[in-house]
Amino acid sequence: MTSSEELFERAQGVIPGGVSSPVRAFGSVGGAPRFVASARGAYVTDVDGREYVDLVGSWGPAILGHAHPEVVEAVREAAGRGLSFGAPTLAEVELAEAVRARVPVVERLRLVSTGTEATMTAIRLARGVTGRDRVVKFAGCYHGHSDGLLAAAGSGVATLALPGSAGVPASVAAETIVLPYHDLPAVEAAFAEHGPTIAAIITEAAPANMGVVPPEPGFNAALARIAHAHGALLIQDEVLTGFRVGPAGWWGLEAQREGWSPDLLTFGKVVGGGMPVAALGGPAAVMDALAPTGPVYQAGTLSGNPVATAAGLATLRLADDAVYARVDRAAALLRGAVDEALTAAGVAHAVQHASNLFSTVLGTDAGARDYAQVLASEAWRYPAFFHSLLRDGVYAPPSAFEAWFVSAAHDDAALDRIVSALPAAARAAAQATPPTA
Repeated sequence: MTSSEELFERAQGVIPGGVSSPVRAFGSVGGAPRFVASARGAYVTDVDGREYVDLVGSWGPAILGHAHPEVVEAVREAAGRGLSFGAPTLAEVELAEAVRARVPVVERLRLVSTGTEATMTAIRLARGVTGRDRVVKFAGCYHGHSDGLLAAAGSGVATLALPGSAGVPASVAAETIVLPYHDLPAVEAAFAEHGPTIAAIITEAAPANMGVVPPEPGFNAALARIAHAHGALLIQDEVLTGFRVGPAGWWGLEAQREGWSPDLLTFGKVVGGGMPVAALGGPAAVMDALAPTGPVYQAGTLSGNPVATAAGLATLRLADDAVYARVDRAAALLRGAVDEALTAAGVAHAVQHASNLFSTVLGTDAGARDYAQVLASEAWRYPAFFHSLLRDGVYAPPSAFEAWFVSAAHDDAALDRIVSALPAAARAAAQATPPTA
């Protein structure tokens, strides 16, 4: 028995499912999860001393690579001054200013600790500003685990094959209208019927929690137009895409270029540089409705934590154009290699991407443009693909419904190891058989 297997067995005695977040349990790929002992650059090392090229990157934050020396030093210096004050600090002001410099539509920013907290607060703020209760979301888009947003969510919910979650009151779920992604007629119909009661549309700026399903040109702009025509707000969830797909996130790639803006944006992952930091932001006219300037209450003892904000600020300062160019290059190379390997193995597939985020839809060359098509894919081929990569020292996301993440630390040696492992993984996927009923 490996040390990871022993630890997983031990963990299950004290932690539900043995993990602190469901996808870590390897539930959809099988086997015992690898317990990570350390990480540096493009690599993670497990408790058995085995090194893997990492394609998870802490689910997005590690855009510079793990344990970047300057980020680590910034954290060390901040920790030396004190771990938490429960009072304002310079670092949170500087981090908010750094975000606004990248995304000027964010005139005000409120720091919180998790992406779930950011989206939950954004929903509360939208309801407070509009005086309405209902929210429109899209099947397969994941916005954290607050009660009203766990209807037809992607990511871990899809991995566990759950339609929602126990413990969510029916009265809360009833305030959420779930529509198929990319279905603008359905959005129009929902507003025609419920418009005066809808506070907001919330959508992932580029969905990456049902695998990557990039928005078709004009889709997000149409959501903004429809919402505003009915007095509702548009919330763009950039917890994953913010400062990951480009210097200004998806807003910089799409909305800024097209000349429109959402009313609220949520950020996480990269904005904290691997520490628990998230945020919501938008125009002052909306954001100033938050307490203490407005009637919408939100608070958090650890919000703007000085050690965590130090990591986020250092990461944003280091993530320059050269970093994004390296990440984009690595992602493009791997997309091509995955496509080539699966094609050679005879596995129907589509490699879908939103900038440098990508994933693979197995079993169809047509790809997927909504959650139903994702669920209809041959995701049962993925466990064999995943475990083949793992045996060859490549740690891919342990779910077919997650994006792959590369970093600026993925140099030629790291990329070569992944590329070399892909043909065997593709053959394993080709030989996989569907589960019996």
